[in-house]
Amino acid sequence: MAKNNTSETPSVNIVGAGTFIEGDITTNGDMRIDGSLTGSINVKGKLVVGPSGSIEGEIICQNADISGTVKGKIGVAELLSLKSSSKLSGDIITNKIAIEPGAVFSGSCSMGGVIKDIKSGATEKAKLTEKTA
Repeated sequence: MAKNNTSETPSVNIVGAGTFIEGDITTNGDMRIDGSLTGSINVKGKLVVGPSGSIEGEIICQNADISGTVKGKIGVAELLSLKSSSKLSGDIITNKIAIEPGAVFSGSCSMGGVIKDIKSGATEKAKLTEKTA
């Protein structure tokens, strides 16, 4: 029987290759997309978009590894990693970014700042290091 225990580690959710989802996704765990999503996604943990994965819509997450295609705004509270096979078209708000040679990015990038939660409208302050004069 399944246990309903909130102290357990959040689950990893997978959208497999060949799967097409239209709508919004919110999860407290991690998420891996190898299929196609049209809509917004809010992940409290890590988002992985595999080489065959594609997302068209707004993304909010804690960390992200992108190897596939993303079209839309992306807000990452900690680290955004664009792998060599990634294609990202849209604006980025993140605290840290790593871009491998071969990655394609078109849009603007803002380091640090406030990331807005899609569903609740709440904001999460990305960790910033402010310089004082």
